[in-house]
Amino acid sequence: MEGAGTGAGGIFLGLADFPLLLGLKIKFLFEVASLYGFDVKDYRERLYILHLFQLAFSSETRRAASYRKILNWQETLKGFPPELKLESIDWQLFQQEYRDHIDLVKMLQLIPGFGAVVGLCANYTLMNKLGETAINGYRLRWYS
Repeated sequence: MEGAGTGAGGIFLGLADFPLLLGLKIKFLFEVASLYGFDVKDYRERLYILHLFQLAFSSETRRAASYRKILNWQETLKGFPPELKLESIDWQLFQQEYRDHIDLVKMLQLIPGFGAVVGLCANYTLMNKLGETAINGYRLRWYS
């Protein structure tokens, strides 16, 4: 519903949609991780959440790389320092992959009126995709 509300308002409310939807997606991933019994206070679990996010919303090439990292998560963790260092994450690539993945849909959402329909459908589809990715990602960890 958030996408429909911001889409109905056109460009001004549409500007609020990007951070709102991003926040909802990350909160959703934290909730799924907790439901599967993982400690989201551990920075390594937060890295897993970021990799799930990339798996859901990246280019085909980046998605394949994210899948390999998730599939071999224990090996992937060895490449990260024991303590959180934000420099070890390529935030620019992360943001660009996500932006490029949703660009067209979010631009159509900025059209007043029509944007409400696009926003509702787009956000519903994006959240379903994220949900399916998260559930399968945590199932994979349980069974591997």
